[in-house]
Amino acid sequence: MNKIAKILYVDDEVSALKVLSAIIKKAGFDVITASTAEEAISLLKKTEVNSIILDYRLPGMDGIDMLKWLKQEGIKVPTVMLTAYGTIEKAVEAMKLGAYHYLIKPVDPELLINVINEAINKYSLYSQDVLSTQLQHNFPEIIGKSKAMEEIFYIMEMVSETNANVLITGETGTGKELVARAIHRKSTRSSKPFIIVDCTTIPENLIESELFGHEKGAFTGATDKKIGLMEFADGGTVFLDEVGELPISLQKKFLRFLQEKEFQRIGGTSRIKVDVRIISATNRNLEKDVKENIFREDLYWRLNVVRINLPSLKERKDDIPLLVNHFLKKFAKENNKPIPQLEPEVMDALISYDWPGNIRELANVIERAIVLSASGIISMKYLPKRIQEKTGWAIPAENSFNLIELEKSIILKALNSTGWNQTKAAEILGISRKQLRTKMKHLGLISSSEEEVNPPGTTNL
Repeated sequence: MNKIAKILYVDDEVSALKVLSAIIKKAGFDVITASTAEEAISLLKKTEVNSIILDYRLPGMDGIDMLKWLKQEGIKVPTVMLTAYGTIEKAVEAMKLGAYHYLIKPVDPELLINVINEAINKYSLYSQDVLSTQLQHNFPEIIGKSKAMEEIFYIMEMVSETNANVLITGETGTGKELVARAIHRKSTRSSKPFIIVDCTTIPENLIESELFGHEKGAFTGATDKKIGLMEFADGGTVFLDEVGELPISLQKKFLRFLQEKEFQRIGGTSRIKVDVRIISATNRNLEKDVKENIFREDLYWRLNVVRINLPSLKERKDDIPLLVNHFLKKFAKENNKPIPQLEPEVMDALISYDWPGNIRELANVIERAIVLSASGIISMKYLPKRIQEKTGWAIPAENSFNLIELEKSIILKALNSTGWNQTKAAEILGISRKQLRTKMKHLGLISSSEEEVNPPGTTNL
């Protein structure tokens, strides 16, 4: 049975406290209340909560002061700020301090419950320990629990104890080498070598010698006998990275080696027999290369006994919080820094971004943020501009905007997040659609002829 989520609601307005508490309880949550920030802090020291609803205007410490306290104490609880319409700049300040969302009073009850549910679900996903997902399969070096990865783990489990050749396909940065290593580690060959051959880095005139070796005097410059990588890997696994780049001139000889498990060194006369398993990987479309006669069809089928097609990070966004958590720990340790906290809008932006560079790009972004962050808090300013802009989070730098620009930035963010659906954007902002349209006119987002300055194909609902 799932534990009931506990909400701390802080408000000095007695009627609001009573009404909203009843609404939150009716939605299935456990609610504790406080009328001051000091009282709320006292409660937080004694009990854990899943979310905080925090009014900005409080006697003594206000909502902003309490957010600062939460941040200072390292308490990572999704906090929804309640604010009057006239204090929009305070809402922006709250978001910068780590508030998950803000709502304008009077609060729409349905919208409040939706925001609470969303906040708890996202934070729950983020806070899961990576180790808990590792117990679900036998490949702890692979992070993931999405449906897209479940099938991958099943295939890896089935193939690891066999000697079948494996072809791993997927975009650059999806973790093809990591999967190959994991299969080797769990195989009966794990005590033997795992040899990587990067087909993109070895010159075409040297790759045959690298793979199969050569005898002394076999060609100009061959002053000594050379043992090839296939011979070194005897009993183990050879990982052919970017196998699609294997020269057509070598493909026939490599096919023969796969069929017979033996070869001759260049310039040699004796046949050398080895026992190696081939795991190959490519980001190319080998089926297309076969049709264009730049990759042998018979070699393709020999390599492609079992195929593992890794999804892009865009196709497995459920795994992003787990990967982020993993990289935070990994790179904090490598850079001699404490594990940083992530402001909630940062996780939202990371999930929203499409990651053309896949996991490799995500790792780079997290390490960069850890290195640049001096306070131990990763905020939006530590993310690359491309992510801020793509996810609609980029706003003008501090001290470079006025209240009108702030309001425009917030409205644009709401519009962009809903595909410019004005009804939904108004709900997010906690105002009516009519109020939103009035503000859009004032800010130049709607022309005098009532036509929105929208991206093509968007809706004005």
